[in-house]
Amino acid sequence: MPGAAAAPVITCGEPGSFSRSVFTERHPQLVSRLHQALPYGPDQHRALDMLLDESLHGVIQPLGEAAHDRDQWHVWGRDHYGTPWLEAPFLWAESYFYRRLLEAVGYFAPGPWQGVDPFRPMKTAELHTPETAGELSALDSLATRPADDQAQALLQGSLWGNRADLGFRMTAAASGDTPASPLVADDSGLLWSLLPAGGDAELCLVADNAGRELLADLALTDHLLRHRHARRVVLQVKPHPYYVSDATTADVVDCLRHVVQSPGAAAETGRRLWTAMGDGRLTVRTHPFHCAPLPYRDMPDDLRREFGRATLTVLKGDLNYRRLVGDRMWPPTTPFADRTGWFPGPVAALRTLKSDVVVGLAPGAEAALSSAHGPRWRTEGTHALIQARR
Repeated sequence: MPGAAAAPVITCGEPGSFSRSVFTERHPQLVSRLHQALPYGPDQHRALDMLLDESLHGVIQPLGEAAHDRDQWHVWGRDHYGTPWLEAPFLWAESYFYRRLLEAVGYFAPGPWQGVDPFRPMKTAELHTPETAGELSALDSLATRPADDQAQALLQGSLWGNRADLGFRMTAAASGDTPASPLVADDSGLLWSLLPAGGDAELCLVADNAGRELLADLALTDHLLRHRHARRVVLQVKPHPYYVSDATTADVVDCLRHVVQSPGAAAETGRRLWTAMGDGRLTVRTHPFHCAPLPYRDMPDDLRREFGRATLTVLKGDLNYRRLVGDRMWPPTTPFADRTGWFPGPVAALRTLKSDVVVGLAPGAEAALSSAHGPRWRTEGTHALIQARR
């Protein structure tokens, strides 16, 4: 990876670092919530507690002998098994923690809990909050605005909807509803130039979170199809539960049902999206690589070809950003185009900052942000960016 020697891989080992706090603060809170989320039996409760203890005090253990993907994870983890969790690369360790969590609750194993999403109670609860109702009702007034105003508002909604990440909100110092700060980078003009109204574009939208963020993504998708910014939208979601609120096909269905049953303009949006899925203008797809502990640079050929066919691929959220540019402490002025030049087609990132990695900032921007907000501006979800490369 060009330039990687000057950009250390982010690990969990440094005391006081954000990545370490994910393991020492966020994961214990998550396990505590999972004990209450579903009526798991004693074996599952015990397995969750053992995983948490291992991740905090032990060394990384491989998947069980019966795991369907044990051989694949043996390849991915051969350099990390037997080493302390907090010394492993953050991207790999966090991903593997969630894979082990699914093993602990029996998600993949034959039995009554096979295929039961441990995070679904949290995801569905978010659809029925006053905040979600308010965002859907805002579509009524937005419908009276000119199409360009709608487009900008819906793009901002999709961007800032990423603050609704359930895992992030468990330990975030700032609420997911704090006022939006100015963007630290804004390539929205380039993004829209790649999706002109009345064009014939095919958009690939790689989703991040379910719940409120996915609702905002779907509202934006409806506008893009309705005003022919895109002839077709391919919505890429996770093949199974991953991080706490990551969107799966089941979450797309839950969101669409909720929107269709909502009052006013939201219901009209939902019906249009339902029809678009039926006639193929909106397609939901997934790929096993979306749950891999690897950067997108290492994607398999079939996914590379799919992204290459798209007029534009938009990757949502913090994890997708880390996988796109590489989870390293890049100099913040490193050009976004340099870090994504290998991507097989035009690409954009919509991301609320909730981890340390960031590229594409103007000279002096990092110093100004740190002076005004302290070093946690990178991780508190109060800042965001839109970056694009033709």
